[in-house]
Amino acid sequence: MGKPTGFIDYLRELPLDRQAIERIKDWNEFHAHLEDRKLQEQAARCMDCGTPFCHTGRILNGMASGCPINNLIPEWNDLIYRGLWREALERLHKTNNFPEFTGRVCPAPCEGSCNAGLVAAPVTIKEIERSIIDRAWEKGWVTAQPPEVRTGKRVAIVGSGPAGLCAAAQLNHAGHDVTVFERADRIGGLLMYGIPNMKLDKRLVQRRVDLLAEEGVNFRTGVEVGRDFPARRLVTDFDAAILATGATVPRDLPVKGRHLNGIHFAMDFLTANTRRVVTGGANGAFISAAGKDVIVIGGGDTGTDCVGTSMRHGCRSLVQLEILPRPPAERQPDNPWPEWPKIYRMDYGQEEAAAVFGADPRVYLTTVKEFLDDGQGNVAGAVTVEIKWVKDASGRYSAQEVPGSEKKLPAQLVLLAMGFLGPEQKLLDELKVERDARTNVKAEHGRYTTNVKGLFAAGDCRRGQSLVVWAFNEGRGVAREVDRYLMGSTLLP
Repeated sequence: MGKPTGFIDYLRELPLDRQAIERIKDWNEFHAHLEDRKLQEQAARCMDCGTPFCHTGRILNGMASGCPINNLIPEWNDLIYRGLWREALERLHKTNNFPEFTGRVCPAPCEGSCNAGLVAAPVTIKEIERSIIDRAWEKGWVTAQPPEVRTGKRVAIVGSGPAGLCAAAQLNHAGHDVTVFERADRIGGLLMYGIPNMKLDKRLVQRRVDLLAEEGVNFRTGVEVGRDFPARRLVTDFDAAILATGATVPRDLPVKGRHLNGIHFAMDFLTANTRRVVTGGANGAFISAAGKDVIVIGGGDTGTDCVGTSMRHGCRSLVQLEILPRPPAERQPDNPWPEWPKIYRMDYGQEEAAAVFGADPRVYLTTVKEFLDDGQGNVAGAVTVEIKWVKDASGRYSAQEVPGSEKKLPAQLVLLAMGFLGPEQKLLDELKVERDARTNVKAEHGRYTTNVKGLFAAGDCRRGQSLVVWAFNEGRGVAREVDRYLMGSTLLP
């Protein structure tokens, strides 16, 4: 490494975001970049550790530890320290098809397992990654690279989310003719409609889609396989097919009053709003939080996105309910490095709510037991109850109500952001695809083959709800196995 003492000489530093009270006035991204000198200092903090854990990509204690796509982090950190930006881009693209996406939406498990984090703050890996790819686009270094030779093999991909796009990019580079089916009106899946614009500008998604199309990928939007395109044609008209449909069945909350108007699944709220932003307001059919008391149920990324979106609408009040306890301020003994640190953080949405309403909107160890009717079929509020987690004889925890802890909260809009149960089943039934106990497509990680010859599965429809970067891992992985299936061997990384 160029600066062996960099982690001693320099403190961790991130660029300042736009002020929360200002950024809620628009839908633009709010992250800035460090100047070059500062960025090189941050890259210099990569400490030349003998065994780097940042790119291991393993699951420890149920969570990702290190980069799931095995980014060559120490290599491009060193190159940035030495000012070799284009060489850093080459290293970055060796493992990551779309670093401008992960550089914005990935929670950075690499930083949680950074060796420097054992003695000080971890390296700003995510910021460096985003800076490399953003500069590359600005300088015109990212250009279409169509394959020189076509194999004549045809591959269908159902779903254009992160797994589907990665698989499409890799298989197209291998020379296969790739067709991606997407039922929405735009390509990108979760990247286009599931993540708000202020977190991932949709122009960046469209820019990559346009590049893939220029390289030869065939995109078919507004086509739902099983409805607009017969499912059986996936296996009769193509040499191989990949299911990358995601896990889109939301977890519901079946309590009294659930039928009331004004209670929505988070993705219905986020998707309609992002479509409106992308179309410049041409689509008027969206769910507005303007002037309303909002309750968001669920504490993950989707819940945070609901908070940030509601703040931009101009909600009157906002409460976010989390059934789990508040995380500790520091790592606990049962959460050692290099596991992902399960500590208290405020994400962008909570920062914005706190700036307007004066405090973190999250209420922990709380759930809803009843929704209240305004007398006209609309939700008027919710009865909440505190819970405690009790371990039974088998060691399993279950949530139990705390007697006498009921409270009433006003609400004219309730957003359910409690995660996803698995993929939609209709297409899988039609294809007679075997599923596991969680209703996911049954296909072994690393092989991705289903029980149907020539049909593969990857991403959330196979592994269940997960991180975008794991979808990248599986998209690249399934591309290797499809290429091997078609050609007898593969050179795909």
